[in-house]
Amino acid sequence: MGRTYDMTRRAKSAAQTTETIIEATEKLLTSTNFNEITLNAIAEEAEITVQTVIRHMNSRDGCLQAVADQVFRRVKKQREVNKPGNISGAMDNLISHYEKEGKLVLNLLAQEHGADSFATDLTKTGRSFHRKWVTEIISPFTKKNQPDVIDALVAATDIYTWKLLRLDIGRTPEETKKIMILMVNQIKEAL
Repeated sequence: MGRTYDMTRRAKSAAQTTETIIEATEKLLTSTNFNEITLNAIAEEAEITVQTVIRHMNSRDGCLQAVADQVFRRVKKQREVNKPGNISGAMDNLISHYEKEGKLVLNLLAQEHGADSFATDLTKTGRSFHRKWVTEIISPFTKKNQPDVIDALVAATDIYTWKLLRLDIGRTPEETKKIMILMVNQIKEAL
């Protein structure tokens, strides 16, 4: 019985160490130049050894992929609760997402052309996901093939629009939501 308990405790400890590494890597991705995120930097942020990082994640890319997977799961789970046509609910959800993940995404976007293909792949996947989400949310109001309308809605709900309103102009999350809904409704009315 003692051995089973010991294995359970070890498994929990290993899982916690892995989570600590992922959190440290995500923190670095939020605020650090992509090319400066090294195994040493991850280990230092996680307050563990480089060898422990390697043992749990295999490589720097393993750490980065784990963060990408975790963030994508969070975003997918958060956004899949939206019902097509519920613009207010979708904007609540979107603003919440940008408040939580915005700085990470903006840091990746700022570096996507100078960093390795990993950052470029992440931003490309994010753009594709956002476009699909916008298309689904607005689907009750559009005809099947209206790429100009979808482009306008993608721009109205883009993270750079949130950044402009929220971070550059200094609007509150609620004010930002209201303005984004105004833009979306104006586009809808133009249909």
